Amino acid sequence: MRKKITLICETCLSRNYTTSKNKDVDTRLSAKKYCKTCGKHTLHKESK
Repeated sequence: MRKKITLICETCLSRNYTTSKNKDVDTRLSAKKYCKTCGKHTLHKESK
């Protein structure tokens, strides 16, 4: 079973992306993605 997560931009804190990950993994997901609010690629981290 996979768990739905939301990715948040580190600079402007807008919630831009939703994705899923394995429930057994305890580490937080982080990825460099495009933020439409900032207008550039920024680091996005998994929300709590």
